[in-house]
Amino acid sequence: MTAQEVRLCGLLLQEHFGEVVERIGTHLLRGGAQNLRTIANETNTPLDLVKKSLCVLVQHGACDFGSGRRGPGSPVEYRASCERVLRVLRYPRYIYTAKTLYGDTGELIVEEVLQRGHMTMSNTVKTVADRLTHNMEEGRSMEYSEVVSAFSKLVETHFLQRCPPVAEMGTAATSTTPATPSTPAAPASTAPPTAEINICYTLACCVCVAGRGKRRRSSDDSEEQRGGKKAKMDSESCGDEGIYWLVNFERFHQHFRDQAIISAVASKLDQTSSEIVRTMLRMSEVTTTQTAAYTQPLSANEIFRSLPPNYSISRPILDQYLSLLVDDPVGADSPPHIPTLTIGRSIAELTLDQATLESVVQERFGSRSARIFRLLLRKRHLEQKQVEDFAMIPAKEAKDMLYTLLSENLVQLQEIPKTPDHAPSRTFYLYTVNQLPTARLLLQHCYKTVANLIERRLFETKENKRLLEKSQRIEAILASLQASGAEPEQLTEVEEMITAPERQQLEALRHHINKLDSTENQVDETVFLLESYIFSTKTK
Repeated sequence: MTAQEVRLCGLLLQEHFGEVVERIGTHLLRGGAQNLRTIANETNTPLDLVKKSLCVLVQHGACDFGSGRRGPGSPVEYRASCERVLRVLRYPRYIYTAKTLYGDTGELIVEEVLQRGHMTMSNTVKTVADRLTHNMEEGRSMEYSEVVSAFSKLVETHFLQRCPPVAEMGTAATSTTPATPSTPAAPASTAPPTAEINICYTLACCVCVAGRGKRRRSSDDSEEQRGGKKAKMDSESCGDEGIYWLVNFERFHQHFRDQAIISAVASKLDQTSSEIVRTMLRMSEVTTTQTAAYTQPLSANEIFRSLPPNYSISRPILDQYLSLLVDDPVGADSPPHIPTLTIGRSIAELTLDQATLESVVQERFGSRSARIFRLLLRKRHLEQKQVEDFAMIPAKEAKDMLYTLLSENLVQLQEIPKTPDHAPSRTFYLYTVNQLPTARLLLQHCYKTVANLIERRLFETKENKRLLEKSQRIEAILASLQASGAEPEQLTEVEEMITAPERQQLEALRHHINKLDSTENQVDETVFLLESYIFSTKTK
């Protein structure tokens, strides 16, 4: 874990959960597994706040707990997960993907589960139906059955999964920590792995969720009425108590990788080839594990029957396209003596096709340095004179560019001596690019960039806090007046409470913050590609 990762995790925790949770989470990331008393003493935080912060982290999967290092009977120790905290950066992309695939209902389901960490199906359905009903016209409401249908589709395609039992998360059976709603206890499963996978994506058969969404309570409801209604709602049993659901991040990542592969095939070959690849990926998206390098074997007949109706290509043409994909490194693979076709997720080739590394070099050091970098990627090892000749760059400029790339650790220098004494006059000096260390270096730069963007956004928000609060108050007043049927003159009078210079400053601020948010999402796409490439090298 690097300093840039810890810094970014701290900023994400502070922005989403507050300063106290950020302090506890950062301390666990830096110090490793610790028990409750140690955390409270070393962070100078009251024990009650430490417990609440740990509950928040456990609720969102950013922290797990288990028996102490001294064995059974020792205090329970807590460990923070840097990888899980960094997933918070990708929340907007998860939500947008759910909206693209399953509409507004799917978007709100994923959003609610992400905000709460994990939820039961009944609570999710009621909350989403109420939110959708509130945005509908007067007199209309959302049926619970429609939300249940969208929830079921998310589970069937493995975008949602059941929370694993506490025993599977490393908690000792002798732990004295009681089970809480955020960490539902369950006995250790003795079923085979295939049965456990099926259970993770199986809805409870006894769930009874029927009704319609309700609009938000009016402001004139008393606190006693609200408390009574909440107690009545909580007392209703839907049959899924203790069955919690969370977002399957690996399934979303698999979808992102599939879309990147489809785009790479479309840009390298043509649209028909990409549609064939899309069909193959869609056919095996559920049967293939998220970390697998290859999909399940698919026969040509199955692919032909599963193609979209608008792609009316004949079987001989399909066979030609499949042969073309077999010859391509990012395409399909045909094992010998097996009449099936599999498509490999070649993340390394995908990274090179999308020119991620080259684009970074070009943006930082110019087109000529990018030409040298691209040349070294293709030729692997070259001397300085060879670089000058192949790149057609003057010797002095090529030397300066190579030394600049070498100082930035984007290029490595390998010495091959002719004699054992390593004399410079009898030694070959070859420049090369080692992709894995380069990808790791760029990944750390991306983490630093995202952290800087978040700090800048927080600074801009803090500097204009008074103006933002004033705008929010006026928007609340306008919404209240519109709901009560106020006259246009009253609405205009309230709108004029913000002066023209303040309105202009507010628009500029929102435009700046939107640009920062958009840049964060773009950098995260590069982060995902680099992480996928590094992970693929580990699995090899």
